[in-house]
Amino acid sequence: MASVDRKSSATDGDDGAYAAMIARAEALIPKLRDRAARTEELRRLPPETERDLHDAGLFRVVQPKRVGGSEFDYVALVDCADALGQGDASVAWNFANLASHHWMLGMFDKRAQDEVWNRDVNALIASSFIFPAGRARKVDGGYVLSGSWPFSSGVESCEWNMLASVVSSDDEADGIEYRIFLLNKRDYKVNDTWIAAGLRGTGSNDVEVEDAFVAEHMSVAASDLAGGPTPGSTVNPNALYALPVFSLFPYVLSGVALGNAQACLDDYVEIARHRASTYNRAKVGDMQITQIKIAEASAKVDAARLVMRSNCIAAMADARRNHIPHMAAKTRLRRDGAFSVNLCTEAVSLLFAASGARSLFISGALQRQFRDAHAINAHLAFNFDAAGTNYGRVALGLPSENLTL
Repeated sequence: MASVDRKSSATDGDDGAYAAMIARAEALIPKLRDRAARTEELRRLPPETERDLHDAGLFRVVQPKRVGGSEFDYVALVDCADALGQGDASVAWNFANLASHHWMLGMFDKRAQDEVWNRDVNALIASSFIFPAGRARKVDGGYVLSGSWPFSSGVESCEWNMLASVVSSDDEADGIEYRIFLLNKRDYKVNDTWIAAGLRGTGSNDVEVEDAFVAEHMSVAASDLAGGPTPGSTVNPNALYALPVFSLFPYVLSGVALGNAQACLDDYVEIARHRASTYNRAKVGDMQITQIKIAEASAKVDAARLVMRSNCIAAMADARRNHIPHMAAKTRLRRDGAFSVNLCTEAVSLLFAASGARSLFISGALQRQFRDAHAINAHLAFNFDAAGTNYGRVALGLPSENLTL
């Protein structure tokens, strides 16, 4: 495994605790690699893996300290997913998703936080932030929500779910409102649909809701998460809970691509050191083409890590000085999030191609890393055409097409 400097630049004096958390994540890598085939077979996290993540405190890295969380800086999501992704991208994906929802819950009304954390501070929360998948209408005391949401990763492990929806109105002049609703599992149905080519172990199943009442305090407007004070700021004043959520959304998951690509690179280098060509018995590591592929892939991975970490660290610095990024900066964050993950996918793809027929064996990790890389890249947050178009629009003086920013 490559030596990586993941020291957070701003953890309020918690550098020792931060390093210890990263070390606990790295210590799980051998276990996760050993369990990877079983994780894919189960199509969800094995119970022992879920327990390992709980025991290490990883699910709570960005949970408020007032309820016992670590409250590390936002870059923790990238760094911990990077480490776990070197073991198994499916595990890293579920870690990052579920850990980030403790961060988001810290922005809800305190009553919503209490309803979840007073019952169980370790409770896991799933999500699906596909706003058009739901329809909500305002009623006395809250909302009535219905819809069908895909890709709710890790949902079988969760007691709660954050579901995004459009709020309908009889008056078109009111415009479109985007909101996120927090529901207990008794209020939604899980459909076992996740039979996928990549990220097989994430259990990213569909969720259905039919006319569920959601109290006002169990919901938050997307506009309240655009940067600056949130409904949760009164009890969670840390700048972490004043970040622009959907501008930084790619970095919740980008570390998964990073760790997966790093593992692929490390494996390739290790094999090339000892492997001889099948056809002429030449040492693969002595071949110039091998050396060039290693250089190119490592440059892409290193560049991706630099982009991801520096943007997260800069966002925290902005929030600490109460600066809310303007729209051009927000679209740049989305652009960079997609671009950096694309770099990771390119690195894995070139190493896969350079590995020849060896890469095809199901018994090896490379085919899984390739499938997982492309599954990660399929997420809309990493679609560079979408992110790049919106960045270009704003750069040219046109309005943003992303209504959540």
